[in-house]
Amino acid sequence: MARSSRISGYYNLPPAERRRIAADWAAMTPEQSVAVEQLLSAPGGLALEQADKMVENVVATYALPLGIATNFLIDGRDVLVPMVIEEPSVVAGASFAARLARAGGGFTTETTEPLMIGQMQVLDVPDVGSACEKIEAGKQRLLDLANSTDPVVVSLHGGARDVEVREIWDSPVGPMLAVHLIYDCRDAMGANMVNTACEALAPLVEELTGGRVNLRILSNLADRRLARASCVVPARELALEGKSGDLVAQRIVEAYALAAVDPYRAATHNKGVMNGVDAVVIATGNDWRAIEAGAHAYAARDGLYRSLSTWSYDPQGFEGEGALLGSVELPMAVGIVGGATRVHPLAKFGLQLMGVKTARELAGIIAAVGLAQNLAAIRALATDGIQKGHMALHARQIAIAAGATAAEVDAVSAVLVAERKIRQDRAAEVISEIRSKKY
Repeated sequence: MARSSRISGYYNLPPAERRRIAADWAAMTPEQSVAVEQLLSAPGGLALEQADKMVENVVATYALPLGIATNFLIDGRDVLVPMVIEEPSVVAGASFAARLARAGGGFTTETTEPLMIGQMQVLDVPDVGSACEKIEAGKQRLLDLANSTDPVVVSLHGGARDVEVREIWDSPVGPMLAVHLIYDCRDAMGANMVNTACEALAPLVEELTGGRVNLRILSNLADRRLARASCVVPARELALEGKSGDLVAQRIVEAYALAAVDPYRAATHNKGVMNGVDAVVIATGNDWRAIEAGAHAYAARDGLYRSLSTWSYDPQGFEGEGALLGSVELPMAVGIVGGATRVHPLAKFGLQLMGVKTARELAGIIAAVGLAQNLAAIRALATDGIQKGHMALHARQIAIAAGATAAEVDAVSAVLVAERKIRQDRAAEVISEIRSKKY
């Protein structure tokens, strides 16, 4: 039976029912479904004994909310998306934007080959021109040596693809070369295999150049490993009371225009993209610091920090009617093997929930979620303002911070929203009022 990620009222269900739906979606057998539901019921999903083997000096585990974004239709496939994030309104915003995009056929994604760049910094080169020629002449030796460091990835049709040299004449320590190893990491993020290969190549690079290799490490500006997502949102889906869908679409384009030219706005605009991206990256056990570093460096690749996404309006963009057209492009060095992706139980669940088979498929989904979250944010900014929806959800956190119990949170937050006083001091007063009425 065909399944749909368009689950009406999912946010209104109790956590136990949400868990059951997610477990049923992710699992292949009744036994697996029970196991997954038990995992989701456990605090944090990571035993202290496991955590102690993952990083140093462990004293506890630190839990963050794991939500499920609904409504996503990506490359013609329904997907439920795990998102780990502490900020209110992100999961709801992504789900809402996915519903808007769903009306226009959902998201379409595209990814490039999983090529990472390993850098070797070469100093004290006696003759830069000769060194570059010798690197070029010795390229096959370098590639063969790099491939010898990981026969497994080579057997999977990955491995070293090319060697490039960049001449750097102006630096705080004088001229140098940056020798780049281009390496296909297949379904791994690839940091360890690339670093290992660069360290193995260093002596041969020194022999060829007559210089001294200092740094030997991958670059997180993975601009050979890109993920792209696009969507078409029928303008009619954007209509609000008193505002036509075409007007809302045009205002969204106007909001994007500032991010396209102004780094002050672009930084916040891209933060909205990364709200969606990071949440999925964390949920799948990938390195969100690497993704952040690569994304922001890519946003500034032409010398001016710009928007990672683009938005435009087409009067006949969907079935002859007006439509909002969106796209995003950014480096996406994620893996489905190695690291925490195969160690953390909830990371494994996240991959199973989405049904991803390759790192490139995961990268496309993450890009789609980033575009969805960006749409949700700029739609709110261009219409009612970001605070209307965000602060209603934020009120629950304020209530908890003021000491509200689970049974009191909804009642306290409702008062805060009605009064438009989303403050901890007022929340404390409301808690006292509620409790005094009980006795």
